[in-house]
Amino acid sequence: MKNQIQTQIKVSYTKRDRISVFFRIIFALPMAAFIFIIGQFSPNAWQPVILFSLPIVLSLLFTGIYPSYFLNFNKSLLDLGTRFLAYVYLLTDKYPSIESSQIVKITFPEINGGKKLNRGLPLVKWLLAIPLVIVGVIYLLIAILFTLIAWLITFTTGDYPKWAGEFVVKTFQYWNRVLGYAVILVTDEYPSFKL
Repeated sequence: MKNQIQTQIKVSYTKRDRISVFFRIIFALPMAAFIFIIGQFSPNAWQPVILFSLPIVLSLLFTGIYPSYFLNFNKSLLDLGTRFLAYVYLLTDKYPSIESSQIVKITFPEINGGKKLNRGLPLVKWLLAIPLVIVGVIYLLIAILFTLIAWLITFTTGDYPKWAGEFVVKTFQYWNRVLGYAVILVTDEYPSFKL
């Protein structure tokens, strides 16, 4: 998995802010609006994904080069989205910053400096990713269930359960690898189905 997107999230397990946990969805609304306005990248908004993926596919197909400005934009947007989700899924009490933070670290595989991506593979990656998405939806549903249980535990005890945090972080890592392969197109290495 060296040629995959790497995701690291520092989870807060103890001494959590119970009020913040209780009102998490309400507190997250301004950042959700910000992300929606910037890129409209949500599981139901495929239009911007297609809008930004098409130039990358064409560039890879005809030149074999990934445009650096799209690479920087995609990395920043994925980083922001992951910080937001880490907050919503109760992994941290720190409100997601619009700038990079120490809580979430996204590392893209090196694609500049001589390493070329396959020119034709971006045309079929979305098709090859269908099994990954099906498995990912199952992981996501389990992560949501664990988060609901963790919400109740964290609100009552002030401590976030480690078993829930580890599963949710692994789910985020899985989805970021899938996005890196099928949508952001920064790797030709097929992601593993394992968390």
